[in-house]
Amino acid sequence: MPIVDMHNHFYPPEYLAALEKGPSAVRITRDAEGNPCVHYPGDYNVAVQGHRDIDYREQVLCDAGVDTQVITLTTPGTHVEEPATAIRLAQLVNDCFARVVADKKGRFATLATLPLNVPDASATELRRSMEQLHFPGAMVFSNINGIALHDRRFWKVYEVANELGAVIHIHPTNPVGVEAMLDYWLMPLVGFLCDTTLAAAGIVFSGVAERFPNIKWVLGHLGGAIPYLAERLDRGYEAFPDCRVNITQLPTTYLKRFFYDTVNFDPRAIELAISFAGASQILAGSDYPHQIGSIPKMLKSLDEIKVSDADRAKILGGNAVKLLRLK
Repeated sequence: MPIVDMHNHFYPPEYLAALEKGPSAVRITRDAEGNPCVHYPGDYNVAVQGHRDIDYREQVLCDAGVDTQVITLTTPGTHVEEPATAIRLAQLVNDCFARVVADKKGRFATLATLPLNVPDASATELRRSMEQLHFPGAMVFSNINGIALHDRRFWKVYEVANELGAVIHIHPTNPVGVEAMLDYWLMPLVGFLCDTTLAAAGIVFSGVAERFPNIKWVLGHLGGAIPYLAERLDRGYEAFPDCRVNITQLPTTYLKRFFYDTVNFDPRAIELAISFAGASQILAGSDYPHQIGSIPKMLKSLDEIKVSDADRAKILGGNAVKLLRLK
């Protein structure tokens, strides 16, 4: 069974060049080694060689024994830009991703990026990415400039996603209240996980997951705190009438249908997610090549989880092959 890394990130060189040329809301500097640094509120990413050199990256995968990576853009995303720039950059990124997938023939798959501050254009770009570029879906961020993913303005995107049976991978971004998380890297260490948790709970309680049942939701970083807090969400459904307005089943009914990537390298935490959702819903992920990501730690943690060999094979790649319809 192949090894498929579901959660990792790539900055196409053309995208970085476009940010530097401007206009853009994103600031680019260079570190002492000449790597581009992509700045946004509360965080920045150092775009090391693995972020932007696809041939180098392919060799890293060969050396590590990883068969396929599902590359996606990462923070801050195109939605922080002015609408026309957001649309242009999203199309640029998706065209670049399509070329990588075609050129590397099985080494890489991808999910689209969307200009989600322009929902109409996002629906159009999702359809283009899936029907013309043959992507299985898109990665979205956990909030869009402070607006929750379950907000009705995004439902037109979900209508297309539901029609096409899209995979929608929720990746965190800077939460509302990021000002309280500027010290000690608290935004990516804590805020990211909180925002993923909020986004997933909102998708469920708002009725989005029930209304659009053909969308295949994937949560980054092991779902934030979802496996740990899921029982509390069910108690909310039972206790508060507001929590039952839009859904007909317990929140965990929907959340157990979601997928969870393993960008949490504690084997016991991964086992909790398996206990909650089942081995069929868990996808290997490394967060490569971020400073906090690691392909070796991904592989080591999945070697140490207490599961059957069959379930381990599913998590390492079998589930992703099925979900993304990889050849």
